[in-house]
Amino acid sequence: MTGATPAFDELERGHVVLAPDPFGADDDDTRPWVVVNNEHHPFDGQQYVVMGLTTRTWYDERIPLADEDYVHRSAPHESAIVPHAVASVNPRLMTDYVCRVRSSPLDRAVEALIRYLEQGG
Repeated sequence: MTGATPAFDELERGHVVLAPDPFGADDDDTRPWVVVNNEHHPFDGQQYVVMGLTTRTWYDERIPLADEDYVHRSAPHESAIVPHAVASVNPRLMTDYVCRVRSSPLDRAVEALIRYLEQGG
């Protein structure tokens, strides 16, 4: 899938969507989230493991996204994946499809998350 906008219950790894922002000041705030799970995730299509995107540059461990990291469309601003901002999102909470990101930056973000979670890491 590279040219069409996917349905929210048919998302794949790398798709970026807007969904509620638990860090936002208002209940209706949204933020971009990138799907990091694959089709082997339990309940794939009913919920997705996602990582937040940010345009803030002060966080050194973010995974910046370059133009070549996008497969379909791109994020509207210079964006980066925040490996510690992880959520499980139900498709009914998603409001918009944004773009799709290649696997390479996703792999780096997941590796960073694993380092954060490893005991003694």
